[in-house]
Amino acid sequence: MNDAVATTLVGVFGISGSLLMLFSAMAMFRVRDAFSRINVFSPSTGVGMPLIVVAAYVYDLHSAGFSWGSLLMAVVAVLCLIIVSSVASNTLSRASVLSGQPVYRKTSPNRLARPPAGTIDVDPGSAQDPTRED
Repeated sequence: MNDAVATTLVGVFGISGSLLMLFSAMAMFRVRDAFSRINVFSPSTGVGMPLIVVAAYVYDLHSAGFSWGSLLMAVVAVLCLIIVSSVASNTLSRASVLSGQPVYRKTSPNRLARPPAGTIDVDPGSAQDPTRED
């Protein structure tokens, strides 16, 4: 493989995966509830991390040449990241629902509109928020 092509591919895959993870991490600070945080972080683990694995495989392919072992490891790693991302998102969302985490009231569509018994539906950071630090 040509040096310029390999360097370009590694750079494109690595930087786009890293930027996707960075933007997802920054977006986590903007959302208001646990469900939105889980939803925001899923693309970075399902797409960003596999892009970084592909960049590592292309670099290995260029520097060491083709090997079935490296290809198998890269394919298994990408598949595992995609599977683990979806299973983890579902598990975290289910745990949030069962623990009674409130859904931010401005979330649309909100299929969990009624808060579970015993929870208070307040705007985070408002004067009524019991966790607010002044």
